[in-house]
Amino acid sequence: MALTPLKAAFILALHATLAFTSPVPKPDPLSIPPLIPTIPGVTDALVSLAPPIPILRVPTPPIKSPPFTSSNLKPKKLGYFWTGPGNIAYADFLAVYSLDDDTFGTFITLVDVPSSGNEPHHLNVARDGKTLVGTGLLSLLKLQDVEYFFDISNPYRPKFRNSGRAVLSSIGDEIVAKPEGGFFITHMGSAGGTDLGRLTEWDASGNLVGEFPSLVDLAGTANILADQFSPHGLSIDFEKNIILTSDFVVPLSTLKPTLGIQKADTLRLWKLSERKIISTIRIPNGGGIQDVKFIPGNKDSAAIATAVELGQVWIIYPFKYNADGTQGVAELLYDLGPRARGVVAIYSDFSANGRFLYLSLTTANHIAVLDLADLDHPVRLDNPDEIQPVVGVHSLRVTPDQKNLVAIGYFVQQGDIGVLNTPADYKVHYVDILPNGGISFNRTIPFQTEFANRGGGRPHFSVIADLTDPAHPKFNSY
Repeated sequence: MALTPLKAAFILALHATLAFTSPVPKPDPLSIPPLIPTIPGVTDALVSLAPPIPILRVPTPPIKSPPFTSSNLKPKKLGYFWTGPGNIAYADFLAVYSLDDDTFGTFITLVDVPSSGNEPHHLNVARDGKTLVGTGLLSLLKLQDVEYFFDISNPYRPKFRNSGRAVLSSIGDEIVAKPEGGFFITHMGSAGGTDLGRLTEWDASGNLVGEFPSLVDLAGTANILADQFSPHGLSIDFEKNIILTSDFVVPLSTLKPTLGIQKADTLRLWKLSERKIISTIRIPNGGGIQDVKFIPGNKDSAAIATAVELGQVWIIYPFKYNADGTQGVAELLYDLGPRARGVVAIYSDFSANGRFLYLSLTTANHIAVLDLADLDHPVRLDNPDEIQPVVGVHSLRVTPDQKNLVAIGYFVQQGDIGVLNTPADYKVHYVDILPNGGISFNRTIPFQTEFANRGGGRPHFSVIADLTDPAHPKFNSY
């Protein structure tokens, strides 16, 4: 059965109607079930025969997942990896592995979500350590939910709990846990993947609280209409009552046909308590400001921001003022050199004390390290010309004990429908952090071979748990 443009338009209209009449996700596994029910021997074949069409993919359910055997091992250190299968007809899944020295790389278990083709993206943990949420970068293409919540009350046997979607926005990205429970999550695109994304807020049960700027926030709406608003990076200083979001690219511009990827050069400074934008901060010719993070422990609440096209790290001072009276000053912190320019993505993580900054240069196949003991004179600890054993490295996580850096060799592959198909090694790299903050490459978990029966595995993001004291588990530093 071919999916004609008329049928595609009908599907889009139906889903839009359902979404707008049910703005708060239901607590069932998918707030909107697939339009094509599971029919043994029919829908499995349809997935492989139906080609993707512009903007939409056929909204079939996942084909039956291959069997697996869970381990009864209970390691002290666990890695949770939000993963897409190489064969996107299979369900996306959360994989759990041991990171203990003596059992490193031992598969513990996995849990499927009831949908496929989401392109699993970011992952984070609630403040109470009982819930994980993962976002879907391309869920919109099948008109599916974007946020996927997992119960990890039993850390060795996570369970899929529920999923949800926003109304005005899609393309889920960065996640920050709220102290009282729940999450803030950036959505880089509108409900149709165009410009005008949103900052979304979710409660502890995985229900949508709001999308910001709200439609009644006229000043905020005017702000995001004035400049491209495609929030990807997100960092929150709950004590100082401020939020920083960074604008990256318009999602739809990465899909074919395209006149070129639309990249932003702005960040937004928000007042947390009001969920309102205070000002726009610009990095001239930034070419996509993918990541922003407050520096832990910094007395000025300074943050770093990555300007991808420039291959530079900038520092943002949210409580300083420019000559024109606008709040939020951006200054160049460090130029990462010619290898870093135009590398598609630059993501980061800090050591817990804020001294060491780790930066992934995706298509340069490199991790850079900066010592920020003196912000006026950053010191680079890696050799920028070194050939490191990583391909397509993107997400980074410093382990809770500060001894290792978990780096994942996969960013995004859109296939024939898009122009973002970055090389990858599909490995989880467990990198040693040296006493001086530098890095030494050590062990890996090869997801392509681990999940060969699903066409390989494409892990994008991780959460690391340290259960040395089971009564007081520790997770990543943000």
